[in-house]
Amino acid sequence: MSLKVFEQSIEINASATVVDRCITDRVLMHRWLNPVLRCEPVGEWGTDVGSKSRFIIQIPWLQPTLKTVVVEREPGLVVWEFRGFFKGRDRWECQPIKQGTNLLNRFEFDIPNPIISWGFNTFATTWTQSDMKAQLRRLKRVAEEIYRTYES
Repeated sequence: MSLKVFEQSIEINASATVVDRCITDRVLMHRWLNPVLRCEPVGEWGTDVGSKSRFIIQIPWLQPTLKTVVVEREPGLVVWEFRGFFKGRDRWECQPIKQGTNLLNRFEFDIPNPIISWGFNTFATTWTQSDMKAQLRRLKRVAEEIYRTYES
C-alpha cells in the first residue's frame, strides 16, 4: 500500500461555524465542489458519524463513484472515509484564527488497482492538487459571502 497525502489550507474571513456549514450543507457544497463532481446521499443526507454518501465523477459512460461514510464529526471537523477506485480519507478541519478560520483539507488515499494507480500518477496527480486549491478558493468565496450577508 502506497498512501498518498495531499494537504491544502486557506484562510477564510468567516467564522468556523459558517465554514463548517459550507462543508456540511449539501446545497452549499455544490457551490464550491468541482462541477464534474456530484455528491448524493445514501438514505437521508447527513454528516453525523455513520452517514453515507456517494461522490460521483460525471465522466460520460464511466461515472466513477466513491462510496463514503463519515467516520469523525465534531463542530468544525468532518472526516469522510471512502472506498471505490480510491481508498482513504478526506478530512476537513476548521481552525479558528484572529481574522476568521484557517481551513485545512487533508486528502489521504491509496489506489489499490495498479492500472488505475499508474493512470492517476501519470495524468491526474497535478490536476487533483490544483483542483483541491481551486475548491478551497471557491469555498472561501461562498463562506465569506454568507458571513458578510448574515453578520452585517
